[in-house]
Amino acid sequence: MAEVLVLVETQDAGVRKASLELLTLARRLGAPAAVVFGGGDDVVATLGEYGAERVYTVPAEDAQQYLSLPQAEVLVELARRSSPAAVLVTSGPEGKDIAARVAVRLDSGIITDAVDVTAGDGGVQARQSVFSGTWLATSRVVRGTPVITVMPNAIPPEPAPTTPTVEPVEVALTDAARGARITDRSPKQSSGRPDLTDAAVVVSGGRGVGSEDGFGLIGRVADALGGAVGATRAATDLGWIDHDLQVGQTGKTVAPNLYLAAGVSGAIQHRAGMQSSKTIVAVNKDAQAPIFEIADFGVVGDLHAVLPALVDEISRRRG
Repeated sequence: MAEVLVLVETQDAGVRKASLELLTLARRLGAPAAVVFGGGDDVVATLGEYGAERVYTVPAEDAQQYLSLPQAEVLVELARRSSPAAVLVTSGPEGKDIAARVAVRLDSGIITDAVDVTAGDGGVQARQSVFSGTWLATSRVVRGTPVITVMPNAIPPEPAPTTPTVEPVEVALTDAARGARITDRSPKQSSGRPDLTDAAVVVSGGRGVGSEDGFGLIGRVADALGGAVGATRAATDLGWIDHDLQVGQTGKTVAPNLYLAAGVSGAIQHRAGMQSSKTIVAVNKDAQAPIFEIADFGVVGDLHAVLPALVDEISRRRG
């Protein structure tokens, strides 16, 4: 059975949930082989818990000191050695940058922002949510090794315990990979909420929130649901909330199980970043707001009345 290379992302000395989802998908296609930069015994054990039959470990400094090129070069080298059935990477700005470089160097096709991956007739098939979630497109790479980026929260991660073979990898990085070095890092202050791109629940606010103080209400709802806070570009441009929480074409792309949009009109630029969400709930006092066109559930009303009632009801049901 051919290997399926999975680029693993770690955070706070643990494996990101999105990478465990990739391992779950990889089992459909072949033998999962995790590629991890750094990571100790706990990381390897977690990868084995989710079905990684082989773990390629690369010295962490090769990724931490430079940008995305070292990770791309390692994936290319491993792909040339093992001729994998596919290469899977988590969708995101860095993930898609790495995947694109890998595809070019392998002279292979690439599919981005997949929401499902299967082994179908003629090879690996990927499904994508297109046209603001109106259609699901099934695509297949017809040239070279399929390189696929998968949206976080595409599927639930499923354990499949095994004892992986650990193989250290030494790759001589090119001068190009070392061309841009990270000189300083400033740790971001934690909000205590899940990362926006990984969150199973996202509560986003738009211009209709009305003010910076109004985003306190968005945060209350997110905390009640155990989710992350998002925002439209209009809200971030007004300085009501940090730009790194922007969802949309020029912000982050998310695909949570639940996306609650409050005071969000639903401009196509915003929809491009959240249209793959499994369930979309909209709260807006304008019944003609475009967001209702893609919402699974909608509430026409003032968010400042609807959301506090929602928080109260959640608290009541939880006792």
